[in-house]
Amino acid sequence: MIQNVATKLHNRLSVLRAERGLTRHELALALTINYQTVGYLERGEFNPSLDLAMRISEFFDLPIEAIFSRTPFSPLSEQLYSSSSRAKEK
Repeated sequence: MIQNVATKLHNRLSVLRAERGLTRHELALALTINYQTVGYLERGEFNPSLDLAMRISEFFDLPIEAIFSRTPFSPLSEQLYSSSSRAKEK
């Protein structure tokens, strides 16, 4: 039996947007969506269509999996510090 359960997608949109110095309005213009949709996406209140997810992926030149996930992303600082501490241990 197939369950119809809405799955929340986690994303890194706000981080990617900030890294590139973009406002929500600028990203929305680039993706041809409403700027409010960017906010809904960033807060996880709206899951993108496959088409929109692919446009976002192409815009940031990243694989979809680097932007969206079914599980929460670990903080980038945690990834950086844990990899540098492992390197020191070796």
